Amino acid sequence: MGHIIAVASGKGGTGKTTSTAALASCLASAGRNVLCVDADAGMKNLDLCLGMSDRAVMDFTDVIHGRCGLEDAVAAHPDVPRLFLLPAPLAPLSEEELSGFVRLVRFAGGVFDYVFIDAPAGLGPCFLAAGEAADRALIVSAAEPSSCRDSARAVAELRALGLRNVRLIVNRVRRSILMGTRQTLDDAVDAIGARLIGYVPEDRHVLLASGAQKPLILSKNSSALEAFQRIAGRIDGESIPIPF
Repeated sequence: MGHIIAVASGKGGTGKTTSTAALASCLASAGRNVLCVDADAGMKNLDLCLGMSDRAVMDFTDVIHGRCGLEDAVAAHPDVPRLFLLPAPLAPLSEEELSGFVRLVRFAGGVFDYVFIDAPAGLGPCFLAAGEAADRALIVSAAEPSSCRDSARAVAELRALGLRNVRLIVNRVRRSILMGTRQTLDDAVDAIGARLIGYVPEDRHVLLASGAQKPLILSKNSSALEAFQRIAGRIDGESIPIPF
């Protein structure tokens, strides 16, 4: 059985979707078979971050309603072997489709080494379905107090669903701002209430990769990519210290 990981945030704009794409591509590049599932029905963007908007024809509701099988719906990445995408539909989900989504993702967990669910920001039905389907979760948050507060709510909701393995990624870290506001990463960890699995520095290569619609793994000399590779290694069971 593979690992099913919900990647969530308390609010939009934290870099959750780019983090999902980066971590999934890092693990695929390390030899794991990885499926990315976009759970943001009606507001999908994961295909853009992966550079696969022209390759994903089906979405997960096609599988739920029996119009095709999982193997026909997933799209393989053209440049990153072992990386696959299952897109979200353009319309909101019904109650029946939400239940079907949970069953489908759990089934996919038996096919792939890792299934990353890009959960929608906020605490709506698709967020809850992503949390119900997952066996662990990653919260992507900025370090500022408002983002930490929203992330703490997301952590509480995930734990209410029974998830005990909830880890934190602090994204877009700029040490000059932390020093100027007299904040530390420990402050963010304490405010959110989840164990830190890593932090990612602010890096223009993330914006460049997003604008070019390609995963960060294809970039060079990226400090953010190095951080994501370390986090991916920790997810995969490696003992990698968190540098401070």
